[in-house]
This record gives sequence, C-alpha cells and structure tokens, in this order.
Amino acid sequence: MTTIHIGVIGCGSIATHRHLPEYAQHPNVNIAAVTDPVFTRAKERAEKYNATAYKTTEELLAADLDAVSICTPNVAHAPLSIQALSSGKHVLCEKPMAATTSEALEMIEAEKASGKTLMIAHNQRFVPSHQEAKKLIANGTIGEVYSVRTTFGHGGPEGWSIDGADSWFFDQTRAIVGALGDLGIHKADVIRYILDEDIDEIAAFTTNLSKPHGNVEDNAQCVLKTENGKLVSLIASWSYHASEENSTIIFGEKGTIRCEDDPTYSLIIEYANGNRSLHELGEIQTNDAQTNSGVIDAFIDTIQYGSIPPVTGYDGKKSLEIILAAQTAAETKRTIKISDVSSKAIQGGHQR
Repeated sequence: MTTIHIGVIGCGSIATHRHLPEYAQHPNVNIAAVTDPVFTRAKERAEKYNATAYKTTEELLAADLDAVSICTPNVAHAPLSIQALSSGKHVLCEKPMAATTSEALEMIEAEKASGKTLMIAHNQRFVPSHQEAKKLIANGTIGEVYSVRTTFGHGGPEGWSIDGADSWFFDQTRAIVGALGDLGIHKADVIRYILDEDIDEIAAFTTNLSKPHGNVEDNAQCVLKTENGKLVSLIASWSYHASEENSTIIFGEKGTIRCEDDPTYSLIIEYANGNRSLHELGEIQTNDAQTNSGVIDAFIDTIQYGSIPPVTGYDGKKSLEIILAAQTAAETKRTIKISDVSSKAIQGGHQR
C-alpha cells in the first residue's frame, strides 16, 4: 500500500496519547510533520517520531503531506480544517468539529470543493459493544426500542490535559462548551449510530459545581427525543471522581442491551423471559487505557481506498447540533427543536 504522509496540528494530550501513537503503529503511515503554538512541545514530538517540527500551521501545510489531524482547542477546529482542505490535504478533525453549525457547513462545503476527505474523530462508533448493539437492534433481537440511557463521566480534563487545571477545556472562548463538548458529544454521536435515527428535540440542565475555576458546564443532564419518538437520557459529567462511567443501556420490547455497564462483560443482553446473554468483546477505550481507538485505522483506510469515512462531516454536524441545542435548552429553560439550531440544508459533502 502507498505510504500516507501525515501532519499533526496541535501537540497536546489528544495528539500525544492517541493520534501520534496510533499513526506510529500503522504500517502505511509516515508521521512527517507536527506543529504547536508551544514550539518546544512540537520539537519534542518531532524528535520522538522522526518528524519535522514547524512553527506555524502555514509552514506545515506547505510541506509535502497527504493528510493532517486537527488536535487543537475546539474554537480552532473549523478554520484549521478548512485551511487544510483548501491546501489539498485530507483532514481528521477532533470533536466537536466546529463552534457553530454555520462553521460545520463551511467545513463540509470545503470538503466538497477540495475533493479530499473530512472525517470527525468520534471514536465510540468503533467500540465493539456499540457495533454489536447496532446489529442486534437492526436484527430485532430486543424488538422495538423504547428508550436509552447513556452516560459518560470522569473526574475532569485537568487529570489528563497537558496543561492540567489551566487547560483550555475550562475556558469558554476556546472550548465553546464544557462536559457537553468533551463527553456528551460522543454519546450524541453513538446514539445516532446505534439507533440509526436523528434527534428531533431536547431538554437539558447544566451546572458548574465541581470546576468553579472554569466558565463552562461541568455537568449536563439531557433528555432527547428521536425523530421516531424514542426517549434518550444523556448524562455528561466532569465530577465522577471515584471511577469513570461510559455506559449505554437500550431498553426494548423483548429485552435490554447493556453496553460497557459491567466490569467483565462489555455487552449483556437481558431478555424479558429472564434469560441473559453475556459477551466479552474487548474493553472500551479510556483516557487511562488507550491502545487503539480504531479512528486512525479507519481514516487511513478511507484515504487509501477512496471510501466514505465512517464518521462524516455530516455526522459531526448532527452531533454538534445536539450539544448546541442542549446548551441553549439549559440556558433558556425550554425544550429546543434541533431544527432551531441547524442553520440550513447541506449543499455538498458526504451524507449519512
């Protein structure tokens, strides 16, 4: 296979612990370039991976690269992705893909104009239990799905971010949203993926109790209603200090599917007749136990085979709409229709 030459924009924790190691593990990838506003950080990563460190994004994009990863604070995701696509590079962008739905549309339009690929790094679609749950629901194993409960919580980004408590995650001007954008958006994406349905409306409450040094929400509890009337409870929290939770439970006519809700079995099916089916499908990826999320492998396959990415810009926009609607719902104390935050119809790019 052809070697794909990669550049990484932003050398913080997500690049250091996920993108760079996973690119390095791939037999058909050459990590050729890195950049970061803290140039010493870029030089350290460049030395480790035998890459070139650039002081600016412009210099990196002028290099002979096939693709880039965007691993910056959230506010920079859209402008840097558009800049990279316009320079002829395939783009893997961290989540949330943009600060606004208008920016997300601009990214999708830039993808279409460039003829390159835009993929969003939502890794929960690659979790084996989530993939199996999607198949089970499609096959009617638990009959009609009535409701879902999904939770993603840990102690907060200060324990993992390269800048600790001073991390951009706590600054709304750079992060845009807090726990919703860090964790909740993953669950918004995986719900769309598992159910194969879009969200129609949402109600939400948010607080800032455990991270008072920040000006973003550290806890969010949301109720989503799908286009076909299913109810979803979504919790995103930075205050689960004892242990992380990353579970999704689907309640149906004939039984219940539990994903990542048991320390031994990653998927459990509980049938209405009392029977249970236990499945060990491999552990979900966590900040403390990261090996291979599947995102990088999927991105490289998309480039090499010219296929549609498994998480498109359209997918990223739909998940962004959900968390922005949740933010608005919490601020206004009213239920928000997703259509109220979706700026206009998509004119191009891959749709799913």
